[in-house]
Amino acid sequence: MGSSTTGNVAPNNTVWLCRPDRRPDPCRSSRAATAVRADGTTKVESAPASHAAAVDCFYVYPTVSEEKRRNADLRVQPAQTHVAMAQASRFSSVCRVWAPMYRQRTVSNLFDVADVAPDSVANLTAFHSVESAWLDYLAHHNHGRPVVFIGHSQGAAMLVRLLRADVDPRPNVRAKVALAILLGANVTVHDGRLAGGSFTHLPLCTRRGEAGCVIAYSSFPATPPSFSLFGRAGLGVSALSGETTDGSTHVACVNPAGFGRGREPLHPYFPSDDVDSRVSTPWTSDPDDYTAQCRSADGATWLQVSPVRHPADGRPELTTLLGPIWGYHVIDVNVALGDLVRDAGATVAQLP
Repeated sequence: MGSSTTGNVAPNNTVWLCRPDRRPDPCRSSRAATAVRADGTTKVESAPASHAAAVDCFYVYPTVSEEKRRNADLRVQPAQTHVAMAQASRFSSVCRVWAPMYRQRTVSNLFDVADVAPDSVANLTAFHSVESAWLDYLAHHNHGRPVVFIGHSQGAAMLVRLLRADVDPRPNVRAKVALAILLGANVTVHDGRLAGGSFTHLPLCTRRGEAGCVIAYSSFPATPPSFSLFGRAGLGVSALSGETTDGSTHVACVNPAGFGRGREPLHPYFPSDDVDSRVSTPWTSDPDDYTAQCRSADGATWLQVSPVRHPADGRPELTTLLGPIWGYHVIDVNVALGDLVRDAGATVAQLP
């Protein structure tokens, strides 16, 4: 996947989308929410108190750039600002969020066959851009704090590369990992184990509050198709993270709502502007509307998200916006955002 720049002098010229000493900061927007019940009644939830001083989050956003080139530039644009608010801002109650701009592969480039190979120029350009930002953060801004890594889709794939190259093999850096939330990136583990595959040392999480472990999944309403981009080792998004498989690994699934094998209720949060213009708060939550359970079948592993429909339930149902091969990929984060923030908070609370 190309050599790491870990041994080089860390730069100090990152363009930051989010950083805790900047205003405005899309990762510190209001967290006030309205819970919409099945019977149509609502309840405003006040923003949770922040306990973020001692821990940082390092967030890498998914594919959003619509620039007409192979790799995006580093201009902060509305697409990056919106997705940072939608995916990362609620974590600011438990950590100080740092989010670099990076030279991601653009929407138009993702299906360019010339750049499919894991070590293509486009993939390595994106990765080294994230790696440079991490080295800058580590050298100049971390100051010994534990880190929660958060990424989705291409962002998670770049974090898989980063953790594999610059964190997992280095005990002193690996010790900083409070938690890694890597969604929609086909993180893999060896069959029958909690590690191996993507990472040698970082295991999957088995309980809420555990530190130094990984939460990973791709969400679907049913078994992913055989040609799905997610949930199947070595296919689709795996090229972004440089993942290959010899048949002894499977895609990881950790249920953020319960960490066990059973079906658990999800706690989704969506920006109100995206789902319900009648709600006056920035966020909308649909409690008791969906459950999640890790499933494996037909060579795939995924987080099965299922509706719990109540009589006269008028809330909109989730849809696979981009078709069956994508499943619920677009909303991997938001469909379980309340659970993910709670998981991160539980880990932070257990740190020494």
